[in-house]
Amino acid sequence: MRTFSLCAALALPLWLCLAPATFAQVADVRQDATAATRARQAASLGALDVNAPASFEDARRGLIASPSGQVRNAQGQVVWDFDALQFAQGEAPATVHPSLWRHARLNQTPGLYQVREGIWQLRGFDLANLTLIQGRTGWIVVDPLTTQETAAAALAFARQHLGAQPVSGLVFTHSHVDHFGGALGVLTAQDAQARGVPIVAPVGFMEEATSENVLLGPAMSRRAGFMYGSQLPRDARGVVDNGLGMAVAAGRIGILPPTVLIDQPTQALHIDGVRFVFHNVPGSEAPAEMVFELPDLRAFGAAELVSQTLHNLYTLRGAKVRDALAWSRYIDGAIAHASRADVVFLQHGWPVWGRERIDTFLTTQRDTYRYLHDQTVRLLNAGLTPGEIAEAVQLPSTLAAQWASRGYYGTVKHNVRAVAQFYLGWFDAHPATLDPLPPVEAARRYVALAGGAAAAVAAARQAFDAGDYRWAAELLRHVLLADSNNAAAKDLMARSFEQMGYAAESAPWRNFYLTGAQELRHGTAPRNASGPRAAVADMLMQTPIPQFLDAMAASLNGPRADGVRLAVALRFTDTEENHGLWIGNEVLHHRPGTPPWPAAATLVLTKPAFLRLMNGQATPQELAASGALRMEGDAQALRQLMGMLDKPVRDFPIMTR
Repeated sequence: MRTFSLCAALALPLWLCLAPATFAQVADVRQDATAATRARQAASLGALDVNAPASFEDARRGLIASPSGQVRNAQGQVVWDFDALQFAQGEAPATVHPSLWRHARLNQTPGLYQVREGIWQLRGFDLANLTLIQGRTGWIVVDPLTTQETAAAALAFARQHLGAQPVSGLVFTHSHVDHFGGALGVLTAQDAQARGVPIVAPVGFMEEATSENVLLGPAMSRRAGFMYGSQLPRDARGVVDNGLGMAVAAGRIGILPPTVLIDQPTQALHIDGVRFVFHNVPGSEAPAEMVFELPDLRAFGAAELVSQTLHNLYTLRGAKVRDALAWSRYIDGAIAHASRADVVFLQHGWPVWGRERIDTFLTTQRDTYRYLHDQTVRLLNAGLTPGEIAEAVQLPSTLAAQWASRGYYGTVKHNVRAVAQFYLGWFDAHPATLDPLPPVEAARRYVALAGGAAAAVAAARQAFDAGDYRWAAELLRHVLLADSNNAAAKDLMARSFEQMGYAAESAPWRNFYLTGAQELRHGTAPRNASGPRAAVADMLMQTPIPQFLDAMAASLNGPRADGVRLAVALRFTDTEENHGLWIGNEVLHHRPGTPPWPAAATLVLTKPAFLRLMNGQATPQELAASGALRMEGDAQALRQLMGMLDKPVRDFPIMTR
């Protein structure tokens, strides 16, 4: 029977769904920066005051204590290493863009910080920040990080230095896993229920938290490995930062269902004696997101609506494009909401203090997204294509001079492409791109036109020697599409990507280039996917069954189902749900209740048993023998259904396609 992986299908992040890859011991063949790259870095350094003290003072303001060592899981495996993540010291090496090196230095300041009286943050324990707000009886926790291990370590560190207090409230600002995945590390479901701890989230939170990216798991997870550089060394020729923070933690993720939903545009709420005024900002950085005022503390919690970097309108791992116009309007609203605040604290990076600096920060963030939106639309209406717009648009000096508008995470180039995609989609209106040749066939013809692979590689080498790495990579991609085993092309493309990565100001761009170089040199590393099933078990239990069935339907191999007419019923004894599945016209449908014609087989089981079956952790025979599954009808029908579902391909080629 084929194994269908829910972990892959649900697009839980690569660093959670897949165990770290293990490369065979290989020599470090990474190259140093070329003369052309060094010249580019020097030119960038000359245009920037990377040692301006204000940001460094803010990043360290309120520091109470700094952690060291490692965070380990129950099996003793390292899920977070404070010491390994703090190497960006002194002047930038030639292998890192000086602006990105500066940003890494600012992010590599883990610790417990007091934001103001009654508000603390744990930074550098994960990609995001964990915020503590003093309530009447305990701490209100805002955004408990990605994993239970790092969240528990952060809370323990706070208790060590501030004294032990219970968690008296939990707030999820939005539906991305780095802001809720560690919930069970700070509060158990039993404790929350027994003490009536309020769990507050924006409307739509659970639906979005468990469904975002549900259908494109294998593709998004593979791309996420490139975006976050999950297989790269952490050093000056590898990962130096991830833009929003140092890195993303490994470990176990879970979720606690909200008990209070913020379902109004503006909604006031008292949590453990603290007055909050929440403002919903759906469809900004996340589909379900909110910011909040703390009027009595003269503070504003900005969630991820604003950051100490230009954010993504399109994330390189792949997702639906975000609405730049709506995002800028939400920030405009935040300017008014934060008008009485003395501090704006963020869920990534460090806070902003003082009325004048707050106004400048929020206004700059608003105007940056609006500028990218408006200029892209203007140029689209002038007939330019997305590629042309990416070359034409630059931030004006008034915005580019602000560090928080620089592209450490998102970039001007790929964000303007996102705006174009949002409005006009993939087609550039040129008839030649309406039905082009497939990439491999086109590449073969281009290589032939160049006089063969050797001539194309020689031209690429000339471009490389001239520092024209983009053109070298363009030529070499054709060569490798035509012949994925061309060793000379692989080596030269790896060297080209390496230099492009070294010169990138954006951490995700750097990680993409350097991961590409590594895979060209060493291939993709094998992964052991057995461990991560436990890591996401808590999350999967909160995911609605219809979402699993959608993922199953999207894995049906249509040609293999040609002419098949089959119905299967599912009866869940623990959730008291019934679902009917049927195949017709090579499509797998499902609906609550029963299928439209009599089921050939009915599976009676619990949701945990269903998850074990779908993840390949147990066969139907094993579940039946243990009493976890009762089969009514034709057992062959289940085997037939499972045999038509494609097994996800986790490490499909990127560099040679």
